[in-house]
Amino acid sequence: MLTLAEPIVWLVDAGGPVLVVIALVAMALFAMGLERGLYWQFVHRRRRRALVARWVARRDHVSWSALTLREVWTSELIGQLRRPLPWLKLLVGLCPLLGLLGTVTGMIQVFDSLSLTDTNQARAMADGVARATLPTLTGMAVAVVGLLFTTRLEHVIRREDQRLHDRMARAVEDANA
Repeated sequence: MLTLAEPIVWLVDAGGPVLVVIALVAMALFAMGLERGLYWQFVHRRRRRALVARWVARRDHVSWSALTLREVWTSELIGQLRRPLPWLKLLVGLCPLLGLLGTVTGMIQVFDSLSLTDTNQARAMADGVARATLPTLTGMAVAVVGLLFTTRLEHVIRREDQRLHDRMARAVEDANA
């Protein structure tokens, strides 16, 4: 029977404690990604509709102050969408560094264990090197997936910014037609 702690023990045994830290960073990264998806689906769309309705309800749409107000409103809404991007980028950049840290500490352990034994055990050294490189592989894999998500989110935000301006202009045209 598999207990809850067995996978964690296996992770620590296979790649060291740094692998557990990478797993925690990966969970935080993907939790933030899930949060952004849920925010987009349930909160942002509702706020966008309310903002367009508030803009259409105004009498003045062409003066400098009205256009500045529209820009402030859209910037606030898009700013809420952008809010976690710095943290996502930080976590993505942290993953390869944690992987490198795991590799360095693993290699130190390999060389330390080899210095304690006088015999040349090539197989033991190969196993130790393989175990030491596992955190780097894991850190890079998490970083690549996180980078893909972050890049996609940035693209969606840029597109949403443009579409929001277009919707507000079109809504005023439709209301005046």
